Amino acid sequence: MIRPKIPVNPLPTGLVTPLVQPNTAVEPHRGTAAVCGCSQAPAPSQSAARVLPAVRLTPAGLVAAVAGGAGLVLVVGAVLVSMLLAVAMTGASVAVCAVVLRSLLNGRHHR
Repeated sequence: MIRPKIPVNPLPTGLVTPLVQPNTAVEPHRGTAAVCGCSQAPAPSQSAARVLPAVRLTPAGLVAAVAGGAGLVLVVGAVLVSMLLAVAMTGASVAVCAVVLRSLLNGRHHR
């Protein structure tokens, strides 16, 4: 997590004891050992690079996925259209109220 970088106890000599002591222990490598005996990991082989697709769809699964996607698009579209309609109705009602108030205020001045 986040650790503060403020020293715990600054000494008058100028030496500062850090908040966290560094860990010097080295964990051993858990992969395959290198041929040369060095600590570097070997390069991956060509067979490890080939990866099969994670999801295989049957024709029925493909139809279900397309139908689900189309249903999702229709639901999101209906929500967006209803929000747009609500905004339009609110704007129209505010405009009608403004016209009514203007006519009422202008009617008072003409008398």
